[in-house]
Amino acid sequence: MKHPIDNYWQLKLHAVKDNLEKNNFEVYIADSAAAAKDLALEQIIPALDVKTVSWGGSMSFVATGLFHTLMEDKNLEIINTFDKSLSFEEMMETRRRSLLVDLFITGTNALTEAGQLVNLDMIGNRVGAMMWGPVHVLLIIGRNKLCQDMEDAMFRIKNYAAPVNTMNLDKKTPCAKTGICQECASPDRICNYWTIIEKSFVKKRIKIILVNEDLGF
Repeated sequence: MKHPIDNYWQLKLHAVKDNLEKNNFEVYIADSAAAAKDLALEQIIPALDVKTVSWGGSMSFVATGLFHTLMEDKNLEIINTFDKSLSFEEMMETRRRSLLVDLFITGTNALTEAGQLVNLDMIGNRVGAMMWGPVHVLLIIGRNKLCQDMEDAMFRIKNYAAPVNTMNLDKKTPCAKTGICQECASPDRICNYWTIIEKSFVKKRIKIILVNEDLGF
């Protein structure tokens, strides 16, 4: 068999796609980050006829190139929560405004084989928007986020995704130095809000692109 690793992941992704659809998510599979971008731009977003777009922190979203393309779209009102020039107060207000857009785009920290989305947030705007506010939500999820079950998902987040993300963000937390969660009380702590999304309500409000590549942390 040619490309056994890709074939293995195709089987895994199709199995979790079936479970996600049973949980009322709308699900697509893309072979690559580039294919995920094309799928979003050519099929998913045009069908929604959105006017306002925003996003939550997601390396997977940025890796597809979709972020930069949308930033250049003059037909959309963009609420850019990634703008590093904003003050803390302006940043918080921008994130509040992002909860009322037509389309919110982000990723997830972990996805169980049963089709549950598991996340741990610092501020809560990302997971808040997943659950309520924006008319539509689009999640871009690399195959590396797939976990066997809830315990595996939570372990992955605390012992890999969170420490790596603190390093990426130059946070002054113990795990940024050790790579191991210390259940810290640092002002820079990014682990504040656990959320588990079992199903999408309204049905198909949350749309997911599963990508047969490793994306993000």
